[in-house]
Amino acid sequence: MKGEYRISELAAQVKLSRTALLYYEKQGLIKGTRRSNGYRVYKDSDVQRVRLLQQLQLGGLTLAECKTCLDAKIDPELLTKRLALLDKEIAQKQQARDLLAALLGNGSLRLWHQTVDTLAPDAHLAWLKQQGFNKKEAFHLKWLSKDMNEHQSYMTDFMKVFEKVELWGPGSKKDSLQAFSLLPKIPTSIIDIGCGKGVSTITLAEHSQAQITAVDNEPNALELLRLRAEKMGLTSRIKIECACMTDLPFSKGRFDLVWAEGAAYIMGVERALKQWTSLLEKDGMMVISDLVWLTDRPTQELKDFWKGEYQDMQTVATRIAQINQAGFELLSHFTLSRQAWEDYYLPLKVALAEVYLEIPDSAALNAMSREMAIYDQYLGQFGYEMFILRKR
Repeated sequence: MKGEYRISELAAQVKLSRTALLYYEKQGLIKGTRRSNGYRVYKDSDVQRVRLLQQLQLGGLTLAECKTCLDAKIDPELLTKRLALLDKEIAQKQQARDLLAALLGNGSLRLWHQTVDTLAPDAHLAWLKQQGFNKKEAFHLKWLSKDMNEHQSYMTDFMKVFEKVELWGPGSKKDSLQAFSLLPKIPTSIIDIGCGKGVSTITLAEHSQAQITAVDNEPNALELLRLRAEKMGLTSRIKIECACMTDLPFSKGRFDLVWAEGAAYIMGVERALKQWTSLLEKDGMMVISDLVWLTDRPTQELKDFWKGEYQDMQTVATRIAQINQAGFELLSHFTLSRQAWEDYYLPLKVALAEVYLEIPDSAALNAMSREMAIYDQYLGQFGYEMFILRKR
């Protein structure tokens, strides 16, 4: 090293701009001497001081904090606070990196989808469509696979199980007929939304003379319903429509009863109540069932599980308040029987065991097994509630 440096030479030595060095000098980090010729010069000590400062900056210290460390003994409290901030920034950077990697297909997007869907559900749905998912696939991703990177394989495995069972959710003929018996009048025009394979559709047809429109977005399920209706001689009264429940192609006031067992959650119960009311004639009726809390103090494990599976799960009292807010009169409500759960889960367990032999490491099958374990252990803290409503 030589004894003196002009500011341009110092800048070259420490790889900083002249402006930065002048700022350092203004902050008292270095101190130049002005010669008679007007040039400012700096010593070797200034070069080394800047280099030491640069090393301290690598620890995330601000210039002011660097000056404190240079001019006095290290302040442990200061460094502890800075370390905590750095740890937080590193965690945020790692989270950002994990997200970018997952968006490129290298990691799980499950938590990200869950978070975005909570904060901005409509924007999330629109974004999924931009990524190439149609509306049906987007809803399946939202409620089933929860990860666009694994969606195709998840749904393939999921359908391998559900093609073997009749019910696609808890329910029983007895509970459906109980709800039907609580209607204030006999319906003549019914829409069964989210009908699946048509278990409730057939029940309604067998116990009324109504014209029934059965709606679902699963063509295979609707084909099974068509064949069953044909076999039972009900095709003249059951019209099958493949459509999305959020965009139903029917005129206002078309029906006197909207029936939706275990389906409203897909688009959100509040949204379903608001949109489907237009399908009803004056004083029209609605029957919906929804998964609800049956206790104000659910077990933590149970809360954590349903937080990931159904974040909008509410108490019965909250759903009733939403029903009133949407312009409906609550006529009656009751909790689905244990038989309704057994009719769903017992055949599902058999089907799941069969498919496990083919694909034991399937994410979809593991998710189903987890849900069954929750059902076995905690049913009673949660359940399906059937609501019988009338449009005001």
